[in-house]
Amino acid sequence: MNLSSRQNPRYDVIIFDLDGTLIDSRLDLANSVNFTRQQMGLSVLTHDLIYSYIGDGATLLIRRAMGEGLAEEDVKQALDIFLKHYGIHLLDNTVLYPGVRETLDQLGDIRLAVLTNKPLAPTTAILQGLGIHEKFALVYGGNSFEQKKPDPIGINKILSDTGAHRERALMVGDSRIDIQTGQNAGVATCGVRYGLASETLGDLNPDFLIDEMGQLSSIVFGEPN
Repeated sequence: MNLSSRQNPRYDVIIFDLDGTLIDSRLDLANSVNFTRQQMGLSVLTHDLIYSYIGDGATLLIRRAMGEGLAEEDVKQALDIFLKHYGIHLLDNTVLYPGVRETLDQLGDIRLAVLTNKPLAPTTAILQGLGIHEKFALVYGGNSFEQKKPDPIGINKILSDTGAHRERALMVGDSRIDIQTGQNAGVATCGVRYGLASETLGDLNPDFLIDEMGQLSSIVFGEPN
């Protein structure tokens, strides 16, 4: 039996993080960060160091990458440089993680949403460029609300938009921020171990842990009878 035809999924809405969960975007982000640093007269950073800065949105990424002591005016200039460069190069190397497209197809009868701390414009461009934007009923970015994850405002809005009950929602992400967001909103959580920040999941005790996206369908539908 095809997974999408199984009856009685455990969730009515599934909310996905983007970077590190659906897409591997780290190289394009690192390249744009280093371009920004060079434009600001700074030396390049190692990719691994930049990867450790990802997850809290573009502004915090740039603050971390530019280093302490930078004037607020320079931070704004650096952010502008970064966003312009990244907006052009955001699909140079970015790809879906293995199993993402197939899993989204299997979950097609369930309301799917994206909730990311990445700004909405590049989020939309990436989802469209990779051909999966239409899979999601709702897409919210880091500038969609007054607060970013782990504040539960985004999940609360998605629940309001879809009419889903809290106990019938699942948050899927690779970082402590995603799990904390789900826990703060009182919904079930699923951590992915393959992402950018999977080492930060630590002792947060998500309801589920998966090693690849393809395992999500078994959580949502259960094993076939």
